[in-house]
Amino acid sequence: MSGTRSGEEPMTLLYSEIEEELRSAVRGLLADRCPPAAVLRRIEPGTDPAGSVYDLDLWKTLAGEIGVAGLLVPEEFGGAGAGASEVAVVLEELGRGVAPVPFFTSSVLATRALLPTGDSLLGELAEGTETAALAVSFAASPYAPSRGASVTVADGRLSGTVTGVAGAEVADVLLVPVAGELYAVEGAQVTVAPSLDLTRPVATVTLDRAPARLVGACDVAEVLRFGAGLLASEQLGVAEWCLDTTLAYVRERHQFARPIGSFQAIKHRLADLWLDVVRARAAARNAAGDPSPISVAVAQSWNAGVALHAAEEALQLHGGIGMTWEHPVHLYLKRAKATEIALGTPGDHRQALASLVGVPGPE
Repeated sequence: MSGTRSGEEPMTLLYSEIEEELRSAVRGLLADRCPPAAVLRRIEPGTDPAGSVYDLDLWKTLAGEIGVAGLLVPEEFGGAGAGASEVAVVLEELGRGVAPVPFFTSSVLATRALLPTGDSLLGELAEGTETAALAVSFAASPYAPSRGASVTVADGRLSGTVTGVAGAEVADVLLVPVAGELYAVEGAQVTVAPSLDLTRPVATVTLDRAPARLVGACDVAEVLRFGAGLLASEQLGVAEWCLDTTLAYVRERHQFARPIGSFQAIKHRLADLWLDVVRARAAARNAAGDPSPISVAVAQSWNAGVALHAAEEALQLHGGIGMTWEHPVHLYLKRAKATEIALGTPGDHRQALASLVGVPGPE
């Protein structure tokens, strides 16, 4: 399936050879350094002396050796000059591993916010020597970009709070949008808050006349729309892991002297789930190749629910073992539920989609 956008190469939903090579490199590293069992160990209290669940050693390898941190950064700033489709492939693999690294928050959201400014920080982010976070609530959306934020600027200093900021605790620099402008801040107070997703903590950012450097203009709604479109690829990765892991389990688990996967009811459930995941892949690829408001709304309307449904099916079909802390399926269920309400709920995106395509709403 392909289409042609004005002045560009025809868009395809298929993966290129380069994208598959990138996938192989990321998947191989995660299999070696970040299997689900390792993620489970990291979320145990006291595992990291620094008190963070983020695996910064893994992040340095991803950024430095594979170069994922600079995918969106132009070559003139030391990046790869790649596109959103390559970023989407990385997010699929990070979703499959629920990897606790700040790729989405630093290399997608923060980097996208910086790109129009051409700020020198882009080079540091591309190298992976610095990590940034966009100080916007993870509960905000392209349709309500200021949700969870109350920040003012006076005499070059910022005051206020932003709740639910993902990636803030490991960010070297916070990028704070205020009234259409973007400010870089290094002296904010960051307090980690309780979060359903244990692999991606959120925090409250408090600014008390914090010194700030004006970076440039920032269209927060556009940045969040771009992020929401790529978040669909992470949700696809979550759904694929749940489907693949469950298929493997029902082939091995026997009941009444036969694999439970041979029972017709389970076959039907997994066949339906497979179709859902195939549709989710198409929606995610389309949003990565064409991050228009309609494409993003379609992808999030569908993929958020598919990821959650896949995780719920995985938990149920794994039986009693799926309910235990020792099995990683709960990590995927929590990630799916957390991303379902991140950057806009499915209902938010469906409502926006209806408006975009001219479907009348309720009176």
